[in-house]
Amino acid sequence: MSPYHREGGSASGPSRREASLGASVLAKERRDFLAYLGWVRGLSENTVRAYRADLASFASWAEREGVDPLCATHRELRGYLADLTRGGYTVRTVDRHLSAVRDFYGWMLRDGTCSIDPAAALATPKGERHLPKTMSDEDVQKLLATCDPSTATGLRDRAFLELLYASGARISEVSRLNVPSIDFGRAQATLFGKGSKERIVPLYGVALDWLRRYLDEARQGLASLAKRTPPEGPAGALFLSTRGRRMSADALRTAFEAHVRLAGLDPTLTPHAMRHTYATELVAGGADLRSVQELLGHESLSTTQVYTHLSVDRLKDATRHAHPRAQ
Repeated sequence: MSPYHREGGSASGPSRREASLGASVLAKERRDFLAYLGWVRGLSENTVRAYRADLASFASWAEREGVDPLCATHRELRGYLADLTRGGYTVRTVDRHLSAVRDFYGWMLRDGTCSIDPAAALATPKGERHLPKTMSDEDVQKLLATCDPSTATGLRDRAFLELLYASGARISEVSRLNVPSIDFGRAQATLFGKGSKERIVPLYGVALDWLRRYLDEARQGLASLAKRTPPEGPAGALFLSTRGRRMSADALRTAFEAHVRLAGLDPTLTPHAMRHTYATELVAGGADLRSVQELLGHESLSTTQVYTHLSVDRLKDATRHAHPRAQ
């Protein structure tokens, strides 16, 4: 029997008991969906964690409002978004919750758990456009200068930061890199992005020089700190911790934030700001959007188009500062 035609419900909607049952069923479906995001789509731990929190919020709302998630209507889901707005959430946060719910229902429809997708026609809330945060070249140079190449960790961090700036890689992609992922002969890196999709990005000479120096002078010393020989051997993880293990995305993010503090930069800067900077520099330098899309591993060109706005804003700033009549 379809979950949209349960016995015991009323014409006006499901009973409290049915809603509780729906939330209970939803708990299992959420676990399966989150497993799918991690194992099949290859999303990062942080992304899966965000989905988990947003879907838990939706399940709590459904139970509180007496809504059976498996029988929810388009109107009821609009009510959920309205409740989030009334609760003081920003448009961006509401949109994130909507994306989680929409992806979840789409997955349940494909899985056969639902026969109707009530979230498919939900409109994305309109709000103020927030451009991604970027770094100036001066900021990047300050960040790089905080690394002490006379130490193993300092040399590792310099190579890590140079790679971020040279490739525009996501922090999760950098964490997954192995030593053979860097092809010094062809001056390129092989990255595995969302959904384990492979892409190749070129690297400039300075980044390759620091990576080679790290491999020659520091990595083996870090590997020797492991309590047992790393199972991946010398051709395993590219960036190693002080315990000789692969650095997770969280560990790399912590290292980045530590250097931001040392450089006295905006404490809200994240590794993703380096990715945004990379993309903005490419667009400003004349790269076409399709090429930038491929280099960043974006599924949709619309995601890449934001960097055209950033480039225009930079040109406007340059004009305001340089033109004698722009003051």
